[in-house]
Amino acid sequence: MNALSIASSIGGFSLAHQDGYNSQMKTATLTETKNGLSALIDQVRDGETILILDRGRPVARLTSAVDRDAGLSSGRVDRLERRGILQRAREPVAEDLLRRPRPKAREGGSLLEVLLEERSTGR
Repeated sequence: MNALSIASSIGGFSLAHQDGYNSQMKTATLTETKNGLSALIDQVRDGETILILDRGRPVARLTSAVDRDAGLSSGRVDRLERRGILQRAREPVAEDLLRRPRPKAREGGSLLEVLLEERSTGR
């Protein structure tokens, strides 16, 4: 079975289930691309790469034209901020904070136990 033939619809566009590096790349047909180009461009601005298909076969890839490191991280941060998942810092990190010695782990302590405790108490 062709890896691109197994697709589920997400937000009007498809998410191809492939093996390998781009296992969750979004796809769009030529018709979807023509009718929803603005929406696809917005997704690309947010760091997505869209694979354009013609009758189920890949013919083009829509990617950002800006610097990948600057544009991708900025687009992701903007998207996460709009969704309320993160909030940008209002002030730069104090330099002395980065120079302070890190706290020592307690003898016999487990990071996993602390994490599970925090999750169970809702902190």
